[in-house]
Amino acid sequence: MSDLDSEDADESGEAVGDIGEYEGDRNSEGQRHGFGKARLPNGDTYEGEYEYGLRSGHGTYRFKNGALYTGYYLQNEKHGKGVFFYPDGSKYAGDWVHDQKQGYGEYLYANGDTYTGEWANNKRHGQGTYVYKDTGSKYVGCWVNGIQDGPAELIHLNHRFKGRFLNGKPLGHGKFIFDIGCEQHGEYIQPVQEKDEEEEEEEPQLPLEPIWKVSEITKITPWSPHDEELLGPREVAEAAVTEEGGDHPVSATGGEGEERREEEVNQSQEDEETTDLGG
Repeated sequence: MSDLDSEDADESGEAVGDIGEYEGDRNSEGQRHGFGKARLPNGDTYEGEYEYGLRSGHGTYRFKNGALYTGYYLQNEKHGKGVFFYPDGSKYAGDWVHDQKQGYGEYLYANGDTYTGEWANNKRHGQGTYVYKDTGSKYVGCWVNGIQDGPAELIHLNHRFKGRFLNGKPLGHGKFIFDIGCEQHGEYIQPVQEKDEEEEEEEPQLPLEPIWKVSEITKITPWSPHDEELLGPREVAEAAVTEEGGDHPVSATGGEGEERREEEVNQSQEDEETTDLGG
């Protein structure tokens, strides 16, 4: 759901001058200054602080369509902490900068979903958590311009996926972690879309869904989405070897092989820590 679906309200009524009904403080020049109440010609109302004729400070703006904003203003723009209640029942509570959601905030959507995290230019941007009400699943990770993009974890009822997302879809190396105590390592691969010579080139084709390719199954191992550089080369090599035997290889090894794999992971982690400290 778009973060702007409900935000069609316009607070520009007072920007054109001292219009509408006003009751409150004024300065020596007759400007609205201090605390006051205003009713605009379009039916909106504002009650709060003014500075030199503009909404500045804390106030509450009620729109005729049922929306309501209560929080801080700076020169007629929402700026600082504030809560916006939308007509469809959704709500945003958090930081505003020059009339835009920016900083940290929580959005409750009309369908019950929630997003808590960072914002920029009215969009989910940075680190944040999106919870899907219907399933209880949640996405914890990076966002870019409102889209899931970057290292993340997608958590379900009895398993979760750790990896990277691109344009809202998982892509590249990752793993599924199951509550029964095992992990399935692999890679999401973007299929190559074959073009039909008979189809018109002007007709756009929908992108194909990424395909999950399994490389191995192991017991629980410490890892995070940020460790893609650590596990990526090894999994790519294993996928290349096993690919000769089939498209969906699954191996479950134990005993000495499992111990060797743990030693390799531990040594790789030590090497990565040394590199991080040196860089």
